[in-house]
Amino acid sequence: MYEAMLNYPNSLFGQFERLRRELDDLFGVSGLPSSIRSVAPGTLPAVNVGRTPTNVEIYAFAPGLDASKIEVTLDRGVLRIAGERPSGIPDDDPKVNVYTRERGAGSFARAISLPDDVDPEHLKASYRDGVLQVSITRRESAQPKRITVQ
Repeated sequence: MYEAMLNYPNSLFGQFERLRRELDDLFGVSGLPSSIRSVAPGTLPAVNVGRTPTNVEIYAFAPGLDASKIEVTLDRGVLRIAGERPSGIPDDDPKVNVYTRERGAGSFARAISLPDDVDPEHLKASYRDGVLQVSITRRESAQPKRITVQ
């Protein structure tokens, strides 16, 4: 249906789509979240969350951070990742005239709701090449079991 709107730019829907794009360009927004579990584009850090039979794996993509300044906490089933991203350009240097800043800077925090079957006592976090990996073991009772047929 979206493609149909673009094929008829003078239709009511085509005009609304053009207006939406113009407003996105004006305000620097590249679209709204597509679902309740989505976040707005540009949210830092971007994350991927997945589950294996034994673990829940979270990957947070946050290049340019100091690993010692990344805070990872788990409280009541919510994993929180927080930190601060430097701008990369000194704000107080009178010799530097900044014309544009496309890289976001400042404090950030992400909260990720985890499944009930994670074991908070078995959590590992590592940061390498700009990717924070958090691995949380699923409880033994939640892991698949192979049953021998006799």
